[in-house]
Amino acid sequence: MIRAIVFDLDGTLTDTLQDLANSVNHALRQMGWPERTLEEVRRFVGNGVHRLVERAVPEGVGTAELERCFACFQEHYLLHCQDNTSLYPGVADMLRQVHEMGYATAIVSNKLQAGVDELYATYFHNVVDVAIGQREGVPLKPAPDMVHLALRALDARQEETVYVGDSEVDVLTARNSGLPCISVLWGFRDRDQLLQAGASRFIAHPSELLLDSLFAMA
Repeated sequence: MIRAIVFDLDGTLTDTLQDLANSVNHALRQMGWPERTLEEVRRFVGNGVHRLVERAVPEGVGTAELERCFACFQEHYLLHCQDNTSLYPGVADMLRQVHEMGYATAIVSNKLQAGVDELYATYFHNVVDVAIGQREGVPLKPAPDMVHLALRALDARQEETVYVGDSEVDVLTARNSGLPCISVLWGFRDRDQLLQAGASRFIAHPSELLLDSLFAMA
């Protein structure tokens, strides 16, 4: 019986792609390097913003230059992380329904905790119980550590929790955490990419979440 839901953030609840791309390209411009297209940034996201910047910089860039670029990205993104970001259509209604039905909920994201906190304060503080982002000493997804933190905060057990995400990283995170995974089709990856990663349960709209058979006995 499902009593708790762990959500990914970027690509699952919020469409953050344009703001991430804008901050990546701002940092690349400051370094005098070629910019990246929106589709390139889409392929690069999923393993945290440091890995995003690593993938975006030109090949052969040294560690010191990479870290300067990353610092530039961080500074810009923390100021502009909501310029173009919004909830995906249907997400607000879904979260409100989930909350009213009494499910315990968490957001677990590889985004910097400061960025998670800002989005949480804007969109989720009334409908999601806890939001966990990148923090010192906690391995990023697909390691299970952040999910385990969420489960402890929710006082939820693995056998009563489902994971919802949009990428191959989320499929692996759910597997590593011992949770069933529902993959959304409105995010940063398409069905074929998710199938290749081992996804097996899909929803095409947020309103379909509670219709999944995992919730049938809840």
